[in-house]
Amino acid sequence: MTFRLAAYAVCVEGERVLLTRCATHWTLPGGQVEPAEDPFDAVIRELAEETGCDGAVERLLGVDSRVIPAIEALRGVEHQNVGIYYQIRITGGTLRPEPNGATTEPAWILLTEVAGLRRSSLVDVGLSLARTLPPTGHVSSVPVGGLIQH
Repeated sequence: MTFRLAAYAVCVEGERVLLTRCATHWTLPGGQVEPAEDPFDAVIRELAEETGCDGAVERLLGVDSRVIPAIEALRGVEHQNVGIYYQIRITGGTLRPEPNGATTEPAWILLTEVAGLRRSSLVDVGLSLARTLPPTGHVSSVPVGGLIQH
């Protein structure tokens, strides 16, 4: 089994959410927490790298852990992803693609359009946490199917 600890930015302004395009689907800005890096710092670093935007953490939304079966995982090996989700306020910068990176096309997407996008399941997890603000910081399992991808 492989393992990844990641920090994700949930940036909602009015009726829009900031997403980035990653190959064939949309995802939240964010990514792997580097060794010895605090996830609080990682989410701001990843936001800047992937979108060109500066941000400030407003609150911890929650933590999600999911295991992706080997048959569905990219490398064909069972994979556990632990995602730490933060509510982020954009404070500056200019929206631009990640230079030489895996993500392209950062964009503000209407919340009403998200369900129709091919997207990572972590988008639904982050939006669910932002909408419900569960006291425990835990979101119920998000079903994976249809347009949602691992």
